[in-house]
Amino acid sequence: MTIREFEAYFRRLYLPLGMYALRIVDDADVAEDMVQDAFLNTWERLEGGLEISNFKAFMYRSVRNECLSYLSSLKEKVGEEFIPEVGEDEIDTSFRDARIWKAIDELPEKCREIFLMSKRDGYSNEEIADELGISIKTVKNQMTKAFSRLREALNSGHKPFFLPFL
Repeated sequence: MTIREFEAYFRRLYLPLGMYALRIVDDADVAEDMVQDAFLNTWERLEGGLEISNFKAFMYRSVRNECLSYLSSLKEKVGEEFIPEVGEDEIDTSFRDARIWKAIDELPEKCREIFLMSKRDGYSNEEIADELGISIKTVKNQMTKAFSRLREALNSGHKPFFLPFL
């Protein structure tokens, strides 16, 4: 595998693998470390001559193993049965989550802030308006703008997209 091929896989899989790891370890910083460690270990093994026929499946298994090692090192009594297997559903879910968060990150700053206060933090329109010192109408307009941009971003070139937190 060339460096360019590895970089292409890294760019395509990094965020979905991070979402997968996050569901296992329930800590964003640790999840990011697990994904980085998995890529680093894989690169070292590739340099050592390892041949990988299905890179995506290999990386999901590697991240899962990194997460299991991390949980074991914490001496938590987490049985492997509680950690999701690497199946198509988990891979699809991690790619979906990555697309959603990428689209949210691309919202204009104020629009993103209002959207996250509403959907992630559970604030009402009135609470957001009070917190930010803006009108309720502005909050509603920004939410409409956010939904419109998210639907547009998530539906482009794909079947209709369902936002799980809506």
